[in-house]
Amino acid sequence: MVAERSEVDLAPARPEAGPRRRPKDRKVQIIRAAARAFSERGYYPVGVDEIAAEVGISGPALYRHFTNKYALLVACAEEGARHLLAVTRAADDPTAAPQARLDMLIRTIGEHTIEFRREVGLYRWERRYLEAGDRARIRTIYDDLNATLAEPISRLHPEAPPEDVDMYAAAILSVLAGISAHRTALPASKLLPLLHGMCWSLLRAPLPPAPAEPDADAAPRGLPITSKREQLLTESIRIFGRQGYHEASIEEIGAAVGINASSVYRYFASKSDLLAAAFHRTGDRFALAIAESLAEAVDRADAASRIADRYARLSFAMPEIMPVYFAEFSNLPQAEQHRLRAIQRQNVLEWANLVEGDPTEARFRVHAAIGQVIDVGRLTRFDARPEQIARVHRLMTALLLDR
Repeated sequence: MVAERSEVDLAPARPEAGPRRRPKDRKVQIIRAAARAFSERGYYPVGVDEIAAEVGISGPALYRHFTNKYALLVACAEEGARHLLAVTRAADDPTAAPQARLDMLIRTIGEHTIEFRREVGLYRWERRYLEAGDRARIRTIYDDLNATLAEPISRLHPEAPPEDVDMYAAAILSVLAGISAHRTALPASKLLPLLHGMCWSLLRAPLPPAPAEPDADAAPRGLPITSKREQLLTESIRIFGRQGYHEASIEEIGAAVGINASSVYRYFASKSDLLAAAFHRTGDRFALAIAESLAEAVDRADAASRIADRYARLSFAMPEIMPVYFAEFSNLPQAEQHRLRAIQRQNVLEWANLVEGDPTEARFRVHAAIGQVIDVGRLTRFDARPEQIARVHRLMTALLLDR
């Protein structure tokens, strides 16, 4: 029998004298807080002090664990990749039948990305800021993750060539990790079955043949743009994509089109104005693609498929825009971010309204289809030949139409 505590007993105990001990998981707390911040706002806008404050420590205390913000980014990218690979391998059973094995892998990765949804978004852009050695080391982790999925896929589809197997694996990971790229909400009890079903829709979709080796003698098509404003928009995105928004200068952007910095300001008030204009132009083109698809379509499914085709072709024509969007969006003023998000949301809703089923799940399907263009496009180095775009389009329609 436990004795009742006296009034003295109920008083809070005084801490014992001696040095304070740091929690054993402090480093993990820092990495998770940083991963959330980097995933949601990019690299440059996030300060070390705000990460420290979220964890409940001072800036100098954080530097006891990480020498600088770059070291923290590397830790976030590497630990996130290693953690995902570890849980995936732990769930893998090489002796199981291919379907059962893939079921378990899809479910495990899905549960992981749902739990860490706010932290896994780094995978689409972190390489932009990593030095070559760090980038290569982390890339091998993702290669191992892809290989873990590819092995049972190759057993499920023994007739599939290696490029098809790799594309299926990349497509599945895109669906499962891509939920980090948007804020559409769905309870985990509904989201996990939806992700599982979309992954199997991909695996059931036969891919058109891959293109042959590139024709070295093929002549480039199209005529150059003469408008300086349009040239500035095009070149700025290429430069932002190649070296990052903060490292790019107005002088460099102007030089790319043959004018000086002062002449650039005749067209755009600032570097962020250039970035915003490029994003607005992309949104306008997407809206036009939707309108044209609706005008040509014979039914809702046909319209959704036509939008997918146009979206893939537009994105492959300017592949730098998507990684720039994910990595550099937070460099815009807040008001501009709100305007652009409203445009993006409206375009997604227009597309989702053509997809059968629950409206919220339809938005997840649209975002997953967009993710195929980004992630599978990166796998193919955004090869814009019609045969390669047809393969990406097939994956997109599998997600949108579940067929």
